[in-house]
Amino acid sequence: MSDPTRKRVLLGVTGGIAAYKSPDLVRRLIERGADVQVAMTASAQKFVTPMTFQAVSSRPARTDLWDAAAEAAMGHIELARWAELILVAPASASFLARLAHGRADDLLSTLCLASEAPLAVAPAMNRLMWANPATQANVTLLRSRGIRVLGPATGDQACGETGPGRMLEPLQLAEEAFSLLRSSAALIGVRVLITAGPTREHIDPVRFIGNRSSGKMGFAVARAARAAGAQVMLVSGPVALDTPPGVRRINVETAEQMHAAVREELSGAQIFIAAAAVADYRPSAPASQKIKKTGVAMDMRLEPVPDILASVSADQRRPRLVVGFAAETERMEEHARQKLEGKHLDMIVANKVGGQLGFDADDNALLLLWPGGSRRIERGAKLAIAHELMAAVAERFHEQEREGAGRPANKRTGKERRKARG
Repeated sequence: MSDPTRKRVLLGVTGGIAAYKSPDLVRRLIERGADVQVAMTASAQKFVTPMTFQAVSSRPARTDLWDAAAEAAMGHIELARWAELILVAPASASFLARLAHGRADDLLSTLCLASEAPLAVAPAMNRLMWANPATQANVTLLRSRGIRVLGPATGDQACGETGPGRMLEPLQLAEEAFSLLRSSAALIGVRVLITAGPTREHIDPVRFIGNRSSGKMGFAVARAARAAGAQVMLVSGPVALDTPPGVRRINVETAEQMHAAVREELSGAQIFIAAAAVADYRPSAPASQKIKKTGVAMDMRLEPVPDILASVSADQRRPRLVVGFAAETERMEEHARQKLEGKHLDMIVANKVGGQLGFDADDNALLLLWPGGSRRIERGAKLAIAHELMAAVAERFHEQEREGAGRPANKRTGKERRKARG
């Protein structure tokens, strides 16, 4: 019987000379407290034998999707459910291509598609194969799906050339693996309330005031929070996105509706993340019928909408951690700090919008600010960025939790709240 306190890592090994390092990686993972099950491709067996992995892991290496004994009990599904992390090291160019395009033509690729566990790949190949546009496109696609790409390193290669393409060393990969395992369990049981997408404020029955938010960042945050073990409630404005698996969703349209939904769901929330691009103003007197075009100028009176983030921060049911977003076109850090302090937030997530970043784009780059600290998350696919953001949120949440130990999040003293607000 396996020890429930040990982490369960499925190590995939593909064909490449770097496979000779994989038995050492098994040892490094076991030293840090993992049970390791190895799954090998046919090409990997040309470099290292299954018996080698059995010797270092104390488990027979799995090699065949068509293993009659294992598959009689749907062994590939059992393995996919067993893993808390799937790490493919080395990951060849061929395997990255098959993974990017959803191929499931051997045991390892099938396991990757059939598992909900976090997935990481450690590329290893010749420098020109790594630089090839096809490989780079596959890697970009994998990152956009939240798959972690570890490396490659730059250095001498078996072919005699020097450049990027070396697999990271086993010690570094073991550390990266346990970092991923910690982040994937960082918010187990924590209730997280997230807003995402734009709001629409009606001018008449067919027109509205809105913005360019696609909701992609907020939905990526919801997916990352769920991957970290949280119970996630997502309040979304009108977007064309599928609900992340395991996330409960409420659809709204206007800022007033979003405010009402947040107030309804606030009780019991331990973290609130306001990723939605909520309108600041709405028409004070929307027309009940379509406004006809007359060819002359028209004035419209606007009034402010409810400030959802400020109201949550001031609420008696205030979650332990309140996180805001600041989308800026200029003086990003200055404006974000003003919002952090003015609304008494625990963290603000600032990002530049325009060009190929932020609104209606697939990439983002973030600046995280909190009282006494900051962190930059460099440009990347929104889902990958969201995982890094949620790791930082989890870290801050647990810091707040330790400071307020013994009391529920919404029962902190005034002194503790002032300290949290800076």
